[in-house]
Amino acid sequence: MSLHVIVGAGATGSATARLLADSGEQVRLITRRGSGPVHPRIERVAADATDTARLVELATGAAILFNCAMPPYDRWPAEFPPMAAALLATAERTGSDYVMLGNTYGYGPIDGPVTEDLPMAPTSQKGIVRSQMWLDACAAHAAGRVRVTEVRANDYLGIGAYSPFTLMVGAQVLAGSPASYPGDLDAPHSWSYTGDVARTLIAAARHDESWCRAWHVPSVSEASVRELATHLAEAADAPAPQLHHMTVQELQDIGRTDSVMAEFPEMLYLYDRPNILDASSTAKTLGVTPTPLDGVLAEMAAEHARSVH
Repeated sequence: MSLHVIVGAGATGSATARLLADSGEQVRLITRRGSGPVHPRIERVAADATDTARLVELATGAAILFNCAMPPYDRWPAEFPPMAAALLATAERTGSDYVMLGNTYGYGPIDGPVTEDLPMAPTSQKGIVRSQMWLDACAAHAAGRVRVTEVRANDYLGIGAYSPFTLMVGAQVLAGSPASYPGDLDAPHSWSYTGDVARTLIAAARHDESWCRAWHVPSVSEASVRELATHLAEAADAPAPQLHHMTVQELQDIGRTDSVMAEFPEMLYLYDRPNILDASSTAKTLGVTPTPLDGVLAEMAAEHARSVH
């Protein structure tokens, strides 16, 4: 049994903590408020993820440091860099291997399947933030100060998942309400299940070929938003989805009073065209395959049913 330290207890951080604990590993889960799943092998600790000295104290002796933390979406440029710097410094000072949870923002707009070997070419402010985090970690790896890898997911599905679909379509479909979505409703899109993201993080941490490269999470589906909404409604025995294409002007109008929604316009290139991740190397090398979509949607439908009763 070895110690694994996870920073961040969102849907993916919590899933990673549970999987590791269930496999017999000791987990220290760090969040600002000490939140996270209850498990005899999960120690929940309240700490500031920008406090390097405290993080070093908590991560000393850890085999792996997982960065699953994320500041509020509308505060990335200000809050992500100091958090990332503190976590990278912690990995360097403790000698822990460093596994980062990332996304595809750093690639910029891509026509065709997105592969892990594409260069960082961000066109958005949030993409610049994410790509710089990765480039800084790679520089530390190249200098021999740390071993680092990054797992990149696309839009999330699952209980507690945070994505444009879950926020703007999924919840409305489950409630039988009309939904508006600021993208192409019929473009194929890769969807990442939080449980598969957690399994990919752990597989990457345990594989000798992981380091100084990125891995894509195998997608549970490449369905369009319209198709996915229809499948979700069927899983929940809800009415057929009532979907509306939200225009850029409508999105901007909402953003005037909603600081999170105000961040979406610069990311619309991810939703107005096909967005497909190639995760073949993850399946081949790490042995991670996706969870069946029916099971993921059934889980989401069951959680919704519990929440309204």
